Amino acid sequence: MTILVTGATGRVGRHVVDQLVSRGTEVRVLVRDVAKADFPANVEIAQGELLNIDALRQAFAGVRTLFLLNAVAGDEFTQALIALNIARESGVERVVYLSVIHADQFVNVPHFAVKSGVERMIEQMGFSATILRPAYFIDNELMIKDVIINYGVYPMPIGSKGVAMIDARDIAEVAAIELIRRDRAAEKLPSEILNLVGPDTLTGTDLAAIWSDVLGRPIVYGGDDPSGFEQNLQALMPKWMAYEMRLMAERYVSDGMVPEAGDMARLVELLGRPLHTYRDFAKAIAS
Repeated sequence: MTILVTGATGRVGRHVVDQLVSRGTEVRVLVRDVAKADFPANVEIAQGELLNIDALRQAFAGVRTLFLLNAVAGDEFTQALIALNIARESGVERVVYLSVIHADQFVNVPHFAVKSGVERMIEQMGFSATILRPAYFIDNELMIKDVIINYGVYPMPIGSKGVAMIDARDIAEVAAIELIRRDRAAEKLPSEILNLVGPDTLTGTDLAAIWSDVLGRPIVYGGDDPSGFEQNLQALMPKWMAYEMRLMAERYVSDGMVPEAGDMARLVELLGRPLHTYRDFAKAIAS
């Protein structure tokens, strides 16, 4: 049956669509702006958003499996709960949800707490679900690459506990595999949680050293204080969101994003290939 992908024009969503199409799956995407929906011709496009009830009902018609990705927003929780209610009303049984690692632990960070709440809703509503809990996206570093290259500073307050950064392509391929597995199963499968982590758990100092090596000149770590990080983000996003990112960075420093035993090996087995590395990302940017 058709798989519906939300967040399809974003960093992860686009890769999910590509992976599903390459595997011969019927795909429908829910997008706000059709002009941004430059997908293959066999991808069905539904226009709307997660708070548009009529659009959701139309998008869910004939769908059995949902990839639910909704971005950090002031109404993120409402978006997710409305979408799940309409999904169940429409007969959707199977869900792959993009959450975040430590969603149930970093509860002072708003979007972590939101995703933890959505996870509970998915369980209580009886969906057959895979909860994907990715660590920090390697692709987030595109926002700071100019600072690294032009000013010689790695500015993200990552701390010394370490963060297992993961590439969006790896996230998307795992998502596609799980969507197809659930969609094609004869019966609803038991729900499970997958931590999505990169091959290396990196500290702020480690990251500065990688950039130093790749660029051939010294790059220094900017330190653990998130104040400057928050101020810089205020130029790019609303102040409430910049503050939320600060809260997240504080948890990087205090707790890290460290994989559990077996997380990485499980992903390598699922993908049948090695995970993308941060060093390869840095090399690509440098070139």
